Amino acid sequence: MPVLIAVVPQPPLLVPELAAGAAGETADLRAAVVAAGSRLAAAADEWIAVGADPGGRRSVPSSTAGTFVGFGRDVRVVLGPEPGAPDPELPLPLLVAGWVAGQVERPVRVRGELLAPDASTEECRALGRALAGERVGLLVVGDGSAMHTDKAPGHLDERAAGFDETVAKALEHGDPAALAALDPGLAAQLWAVGRAPWQALAGAAEGREWRGELLYSEAPYGVAYHVAVWEPA
Repeated sequence: MPVLIAVVPQPPLLVPELAAGAAGETADLRAAVVAAGSRLAAAADEWIAVGADPGGRRSVPSSTAGTFVGFGRDVRVVLGPEPGAPDPELPLPLLVAGWVAGQVERPVRVRGELLAPDASTEECRALGRALAGERVGLLVVGDGSAMHTDKAPGHLDERAAGFDETVAKALEHGDPAALAALDPGLAAQLWAVGRAPWQALAGAAEGREWRGELLYSEAPYGVAYHVAVWEPA
């Protein structure tokens, strides 16, 4: 089983150089993400980062580097030692994973595991079960619904509040069954790209008791961002 699980969102504005004038507004979110990453690093120097990307299911080695240049600034990140040239198309969840790894006080090595955003619940849980045999830190990267306000990227959908309340409660209580029960169709309609990674978490965590701690759960720009840490009970 993973020795610790951390859940973080993937907004590029986590990176101060990209947040510009919003850096102050996102300080609490950034602090929560760094706190979760620091706790993960204290438990394990080998991480597996799980995220969703339209490129579909694949593994990304820790020798990979990336850059946020596609989001406006050439802020570079690495997933481990001896990286190659930065990949300008490294998917956002792994860019964020690399950024988080760069904020902690000890060196870590990150392997990426990506799923298609529309992967079925069983596909996601199967990946999680496959990862459950590795004693690593599990970093689960993804956002909640992007439809919490009229000005949100997907505009307002009244169902978004209930969806993310369910996610927040599941993360707070260390409840993998509640994450496994999320409706992929509803998640897609609500632009919740974290659904597939969270259901991979459910597969990795099933069969064991967990203590969950919710460090952050807000929708500052109409997009829900959840930060949590799960420890084995």
